[in-house]
Amino acid sequence: MQPPLSSWSEGRAKNAIIDFVERVTCKGSPHYVRRPERIAVFDTDGTLWPERPVYIQAAFAIDRIKLLATQHAKWTEAPLAQAIIAGDIEKLSTASERRTQEILAWTHAGLSADNFEKIIVSWLLTAKHSTFGRRYTELQYRPMQELLAYLRINGFKVFAVSCGSVEFVRVFAEQTYDIPPEQVIGSAIVTRLEFEDGKPLLVKQSRIEGFDDGVGKPSGIRRFVGRRPIFAIGNSDGDQQMLQWVAANDGVRFVGLLRHTDPVREFEYGGNWRIGPPARVLLEARERNWTVVDMAKDWLRVFSERERESP
Repeated sequence: MQPPLSSWSEGRAKNAIIDFVERVTCKGSPHYVRRPERIAVFDTDGTLWPERPVYIQAAFAIDRIKLLATQHAKWTEAPLAQAIIAGDIEKLSTASERRTQEILAWTHAGLSADNFEKIIVSWLLTAKHSTFGRRYTELQYRPMQELLAYLRINGFKVFAVSCGSVEFVRVFAEQTYDIPPEQVIGSAIVTRLEFEDGKPLLVKQSRIEGFDDGVGKPSGIRRFVGRRPIFAIGNSDGDQQMLQWVAANDGVRFVGLLRHTDPVREFEYGGNWRIGPPARVLLEARERNWTVVDMAKDWLRVFSERERESP
């Protein structure tokens, strides 16, 4: 059997994770935590898989709106839709996740929830990342996969907490991360119960019901989990409130921040990138002694054994 976290370099980050898990799972330890209270939350984009050059859900929205634009001429009046059709990646990369969600809502309004799921499944089977040339579901971070498995083995219940559409993430979360749909929390699009030939259907509308980013993440976790997590990892300022909330509870807590520092195997976030570097949360992480994971230094591999190992 391989040792835990075999794709992680020996060092502070790996040691901090293992030390935390051993403390909270050892009966008789003053830090022991009962199984029902071992809740771990992970951001998705940029934490479990890449978010550059655009969010993966944004890539889906791009393909979808290009396909449907001729049928819905009014969409092309919106600046972001014009950027999508023109292939303006720079404008897309600086668009807020909320604006991306709104664009996505346009593209699936009127679809039943079941049909929308089928469209996502079909897209994921063929769509490939523009930089890595691989299907998106093949780009989950291997060290994070190992971490998810390590936590589960030690009695943790793991939740994905995304600012992306919960309907989008649930389609692939179980197959890609082994996180079942009921353990995915995300932004929600309004649905309405309608009847077609006497059959009840949940039909997507064109507006957002809840936005799960920033202050929305702790609220979403509390609403759907009902317990404050004891373990949390994110990678951006959008995760800051979630990390603060987890860190503020009584008892031992693990709070981690992933930094994208590897321009060879993945990306190194520069100062002009909207979603990085996470300036505010990185400053707080250092001040509060949270665990900062440096992708270039702390991960021996990023995606798979086929890539070169870190020196």
